[in-house]
Amino acid sequence: MRINSRDYTTIWLDSDGRRVHVIDQTVLPHSFETKTLANCEDAAAAISAMTVRGAPLIGVTGAYGMALAAWRDPSDAAVASAYAALLATRPTAVNLRWALDRLRALLLAAPVSVRADLAYAEAAKIAEEDIAACQAIGRAGAELIHKARRGDGPINVLTHCNAGWLATVDWGTALAPIYTAARQGAPIHVWVDETRPRNQGASLTAFELLGETIPHTVVADNAGGHLMQHGLVDLVIVGSDRTTRAGDVCNKIGTYLKALAAHDNGVPFYVALPSSTVDWRIADGVRDIPIEERAAREVTHISGRGADGATFEIQLTPDGSPARNFSFDVTPSRFVTGLITERGVCAATEEGLKGLFPDLAG
Repeated sequence: MRINSRDYTTIWLDSDGRRVHVIDQTVLPHSFETKTLANCEDAAAAISAMTVRGAPLIGVTGAYGMALAAWRDPSDAAVASAYAALLATRPTAVNLRWALDRLRALLLAAPVSVRADLAYAEAAKIAEEDIAACQAIGRAGAELIHKARRGDGPINVLTHCNAGWLATVDWGTALAPIYTAARQGAPIHVWVDETRPRNQGASLTAFELLGETIPHTVVADNAGGHLMQHGLVDLVIVGSDRTTRAGDVCNKIGTYLKALAAHDNGVPFYVALPSSTVDWRIADGVRDIPIEERAAREVTHISGRGADGATFEIQLTPDGSPARNFSFDVTPSRFVTGLITERGVCAATEEGLKGLFPDLAG
């Protein structure tokens, strides 16, 4: 995607073929900076601090973290240590475990002398697979957007958090259909939930849509139900950090409330995800998906840009008021109209997912 007249992916190799560069998403939208990951510890820190975020991108960063570790020390012990350190960074997004499992199995089965090169090649392969999957999600979801058009006005899509190209390697999941349909000529307007407490919608999704010149409006998180009641939302498209084999969807906190509002108002509620986000081991998302709880300070404080252009942080809450910061919630499959995947759209059921992915469901 395009930033300041230059095409970027969210993660790329240095010219030395070893170090890894990423876009620092913690300083967007008011500053554009990149960071260099020189070792596995840097990759783990980038995931933990949300320098990189979004389930697919976390997985790719984890894969490159394993490659960085193998470059320094390809021994069995070092591979195991890197795997454990990276897996511990964020517990909810299943793509991380999926990518780490894939790298660990490959490396431990290979001679030590070739492990580093194998790891880099496999990480690059995962990144390319992610781009291809997101492009396919875009094509499948664009058809739903075209079908949602009513009359001559714009097609109003509501999205939550950021599931665009910044959450993947390129294109995105929930935003890929929007980008694809817009390039096909569809008149789209996007309602962008601010997505407290880290405001990924207001900062990252709005940043992306500006770059693609797609009309959009940032709204408070609790405005979605009101918009739906007044016929101002044609469909909802969100991403997923983990989807169970039965179609329950874990996504950024607040997604469940949007699904409830959509269900009550007859608004289609779609979830866009690559197959790497499906956790085939579990069926009940509310019971079995671990929900990350981050620092309370993300709730009690907020950062922004002042009149002088400088970015600073302020405290929102009174001294002494405690806060809790649940990062995700689970939307039961009965509230999901359909899952948009790289192999097409299916019902949010075990049968629907197995129908598209019989090779993975076993």
